[in-house]
Amino acid sequence: MESYSVRCIFLWPPRPGSATSHVYEERITLWHAGDIDEAISLAEAEAEEYASDGERFLGLSQAYRLPEPLPVSGCEVFSLLRGSELSPQEYISQFFSTGSEHERA
Repeated sequence: MESYSVRCIFLWPPRPGSATSHVYEERITLWHAGDIDEAISLAEAEAEEYASDGERFLGLSQAYRLPEPLPVSGCEVFSLLRGSELSPQEYISQFFSTGSEHERA
């Protein structure tokens, strides 16, 4: 099995007294999978569970096959929270899907 990192984007519920109207989370998890599509499926299933406390998974997943397999699967390795006035679609377009990415379909 190969190892993959998968980045998913979430929208947190509004926080009382927050200086911005939206709080987004970028979260990266690691997965053992047979291919990149399986890694994304595993990450998206976990993202839906993770978002059950009021966060909303925004449906964006980006994956990368790691050069060497790792002995872990399903663990979070990075998380970043960012406040923004942008709508979810504007936020994704601004930071993650700008059109200049080098991606394979």
